[in-house]
Amino acid sequence: MSKGVVLVADDDMAIRTVLNQALKRAGFDVRIASNFTTLLQWIESNEGDCVVSDVMMPDGDAFSVLPKIQQLRPDLPVVLISAQNTFMTALNAQEAGAYDYLPKPFDLDKLSHVVDRAISEPKDNRSTQSIEDYNQNMPLVGRSALMQEIYRSISRLVHSDLPVMLSGSIGTGKRLVGRVLHDFGSRKQNPFVSVNLATLPEDLIENELFGCQNQSGTADLGKIRKADGGTLYLDEITDLTMAAQSRLLRVLMEGEFTPIGDTTPLRIDVRIIASSSKNINDFIDQGLFREDLYYRLNVVPINLPPLRDRVEDIADLSRHFLKLSERQSGQSRYINDEAMWILKEHLWPGNIRELENLIRRICILYPQETITAGIIKTEISNSGSYKQGMEAASAGGFNNIRSATEYFIKRYFEEYAQSLPPDGVYQRLLQEFEYPLISNTLAACNGNQIKAAKVLGLNRNTLRKKIQFHGIRIIRTAK
Repeated sequence: MSKGVVLVADDDMAIRTVLNQALKRAGFDVRIASNFTTLLQWIESNEGDCVVSDVMMPDGDAFSVLPKIQQLRPDLPVVLISAQNTFMTALNAQEAGAYDYLPKPFDLDKLSHVVDRAISEPKDNRSTQSIEDYNQNMPLVGRSALMQEIYRSISRLVHSDLPVMLSGSIGTGKRLVGRVLHDFGSRKQNPFVSVNLATLPEDLIENELFGCQNQSGTADLGKIRKADGGTLYLDEITDLTMAAQSRLLRVLMEGEFTPIGDTTPLRIDVRIIASSSKNINDFIDQGLFREDLYYRLNVVPINLPPLRDRVEDIADLSRHFLKLSERQSGQSRYINDEAMWILKEHLWPGNIRELENLIRRICILYPQETITAGIIKTEISNSGSYKQGMEAASAGGFNNIRSATEYFIKRYFEEYAQSLPPDGVYQRLLQEFEYPLISNTLAACNGNQIKAAKVLGLNRNTLRKKIQFHGIRIIRTAK
């Protein structure tokens, strides 16, 4: 007996043949098409129980066709496949209302499972969460080259069960990436359980993670069991006790664990994502973290850059946080160019979290529509991180540009503690200093690029490219 009819659309004959054979082998009836025109004709004739379609076809793209499919057959699930396996493709697929998205090359058994689930799952249980709703709480915002690399990594990992190790300073969005890896993967219908190990007393960590028998005789399931079938996110993994490390290693190696006070091992199916704002190698050297556990967790490492290394994303992040505030208060706000320039100049020791808190605080304290440079300066100066930085700067006794530069470069290296910063620090720091140099020169020249290029000793075309690269806004004052 057939499990249902699957409509397959792909312009690659080899892919159509493989999908046809795999889905038939899994018990489905299959109809194949090489374009969207034929596919839409079938759907309009009320044919098919599920669609499997490539994103890009000769007569259009799936993101423009999906609304037509939804209009014709709102309950028809569509599974998208694509060789353009970037994170943005996954985002677009979710936003367009696709049931699921699988980047090529994909596992045929997994595709058959997704199709089976799409057809058999009750319509009311299908996720209708849009990207806009998703981003209200967990935004992944930024168009910088550094973030594009992270997007590419995430897009390759969302449909994998490989453990992932997230590193980066506090406030860079590690938990957010962990959540995205879960919510856009095959486990998204199952639990996402997050544990901040830094907040747990050492004597409770094992019980919290692995469960135990209470004095009343009832069992406390523990976080790992609650995450069965889904994802367990372990924040600040270096705070894990040695005993808990041994138990976690068993989970990763054998897929089982034994609750505290019990003798019967339990099978578990959980993806583990760990994160740390500290250098784990230091803990390994001191004998505080198991090296074998580290290699099991660090199958795929992702390092999240500090906000100071992605200055070009500050404008997008700021506007995003303003939109979140607007949804809550109903009042729209705008950051003017001078104020945005100040935001880009700040070092952001608290990273994205510091920027978000700043914007939220401003939206609460200031009723006006335009957020000015004065407001930004006042609120940044009121933040503890800025005061500490200025106190340290004063202690440095700056009396010229060179001494100030030396201080901030020293501070940059100190943040990496025992490890060195990523390769390419020369170009990275040059770009950091290049932005304020060009921006201030343009301001002094009242936005005249010819004068600014002459002052800087740069070719005009070179200056234009640097202005575009840094996203510098040219401000001209009326004479």
